[in-house]
Amino acid sequence: MSLKHESEKTLSRPIHALLNSDALRHNLQRVREIMPTSKIWAVVKANAYGHGLVMVNSALIQADGLALLDLAEASILREQGWVKPILLLEGLFSQEDVFTAIDLGCDCVVHHLDQVDWLENLAEAKQSSKPMAMRVFMKMNTGMNRLGFEPEVYREVFHRLHSAGYQVAHMTHFANADYVDKQPSVDMQLEVFSQAIEGLPGETSLSNSAAILWHHHIVQSDWIRPGIMLYGASPSGKYEDIEHAKLKPVMSLRTQIIAIQHLEAGDAVGYGARYQTDVPIRIAVIACGYADGYPRHAPDGTPVWVSGKQGLESGQICPIAGQVSMDMITIDVTDMPHADIGTVVEMWGDYLPVDRVAQAAGTIGYELLCAVAPRVKRSIVD
Repeated sequence: MSLKHESEKTLSRPIHALLNSDALRHNLQRVREIMPTSKIWAVVKANAYGHGLVMVNSALIQADGLALLDLAEASILREQGWVKPILLLEGLFSQEDVFTAIDLGCDCVVHHLDQVDWLENLAEAKQSSKPMAMRVFMKMNTGMNRLGFEPEVYREVFHRLHSAGYQVAHMTHFANADYVDKQPSVDMQLEVFSQAIEGLPGETSLSNSAAILWHHHIVQSDWIRPGIMLYGASPSGKYEDIEHAKLKPVMSLRTQIIAIQHLEAGDAVGYGARYQTDVPIRIAVIACGYADGYPRHAPDGTPVWVSGKQGLESGQICPIAGQVSMDMITIDVTDMPHADIGTVVEMWGDYLPVDRVAQAAGTIGYELLCAVAPRVKRSIVD
C-alpha cells in the first residue's frame, strides 16, 4: 500500500482522511453490475463529495463521463487529463459561461428559458450548418419541484433546442427514490416523464444512486448518475439499506488520542458541562473538532472507533462524552484501558460506517463527507 498526499500545506495534527482509490473503482464496478446496459455519469460535484478531485481521473476512468456543477472543477479535471465527457448538472449561469463550457468540451443540463435563449444566441452566431458540438440534457420537473421544465411546455422547448442544431437528451430527478418503500412515487414520476417525451428523439438520463440501488427493476435509461454510492455511503442515510450492494467506504477519517483525563463521580467535561458522570470514568481527548468538519451538534453517545491492542481491526466503539469543540472531542474509553496518547481512532470509514455516525448525529453521510475541512490532510491509498 502506498500513500500520496493531496496537499503538503496542512497542519501537523494527526487527523487525516485516507482515500481508497481501489474502493472507488470497486463501487463504480458495482454500479456497472447493477445496471450493465446504461452509460454512467459519475457524479463528482462538491469536490467529489468532499474526497477531492485528485484521484478521480484514475479511479473513475471506467466511467463514461463525469458530472459536476462548477466550470472551475471541469477545468481542473481537463488539466488533470480527463478527456471523456463532462456534464454541468445545473447548466449555465450566464451567457459568458457558454463559451467557457465549449472551450472545456462540456455538455450541459438546461432547466430554464434563459439558458435556452443563450444557447439559441450561440447557434445563431455560429455561421455553420454543422450540428452544435455541445450536447444538452433537458431537465423535466416531474415532481421534485426544484429545477426543470413543466411537462406541458417541455416539448415546445425541446423543439427550440433541436431546431437550433443541438443534440438533445432528456433528464429528470426522483424526489423519493431514496425512500426504499416509496416506489409508487417513483412510478408516478416515471409515467409523467415517459408520456411527456413520447415520440421525441434523444437519450434519457434518470437514475441517481437511490434509483440504481432500489428501483433499477423499473427505471431504465441510457445514462445513470451515481453519486453518493460511489463513495460507499447510503442515499437513504441508513447503512443497512446498502449492505446488499457490497459497497466499500472510500474515505476513512482518522486521528489520535492526544490526552487522557480521569473523572470522578460528579465531574463534568467540556463546554457547558453537558456531560456529567455519576461514576469514575476515563476520558480520551482526540484531535478532531468542528473546525475539521465534524458536526458540533453530535450528541453524547455518538460512536467513535478506537483501536484495540492489535490495531484498528481489533477495536471497538467508544461514545462521545461532552460537547464537540473546535479542535477536540472527548470520548469515554473506560472500557478500553489500553487506549492512551497516540492510539489511533477512526471517526468513520472502514470500521465505522459514515452513515452510522450520521444517524447518531441527526444528519446524513453526504453532509459529513462534504464537510471535511480543507485543513484536514487527505492521503490517497493506491
